[in-house]
Amino acid sequence: MLKKLFSSAVRAEVLSLLLNSTEEKFYVREIAKLLEKNPSAVKRELDNLEKMGIVASEKVANLKYFRADETSPLYSELKNLITKSLGLAGSLKAVLRNGDVRCAFIYGPYAEGKDVKTVNLFVVANDPVDEKAVRATARQFGYRMVLVRMDEDEYRARRKRRDKSLVGILSDRRIPILGRV
Repeated sequence: MLKKLFSSAVRAEVLSLLLNSTEEKFYVREIAKLLEKNPSAVKRELDNLEKMGIVASEKVANLKYFRADETSPLYSELKNLITKSLGLAGSLKAVLRNGDVRCAFIYGPYAEGKDVKTVNLFVVANDPVDEKAVRATARQFGYRMVLVRMDEDEYRARRKRRDKSLVGILSDRRIPILGRV
């Protein structure tokens, strides 16, 4: 079973996405776009995971939606394994890539390698970010999350006028998660 489970990089990324987004369901092309993978490879891996009982599907109209099967006996162990293997930045990436996030990075003392209990996350996104999922992800690693979110227009305007707080954030050491500043 383990050989089957971890024999493909695409499968690992699909598992990561689904296990970090348990409240959501995705169709094949949506997953392929989010992961930047070939849709046929994604479909093949989803079918394999469904056969193993790790992923469940539901047909709505002419689309087949997939989600992590929370009733699977492997669900909680796989979720913990994926979370630990990705680390905080990887887990945040898995959560944030579900939204319209243009750029995200960790900054401040955590990014400088200091032993702290609070992590600062900066996000540029036009749509609201799933703050509950972001904070839950930080809690899984024993951190409290401070989230700074701006839409693209606000970010550009503040950067253009050299807003003191934004300049401070941008001059800090960073751990990139998505996109570029």
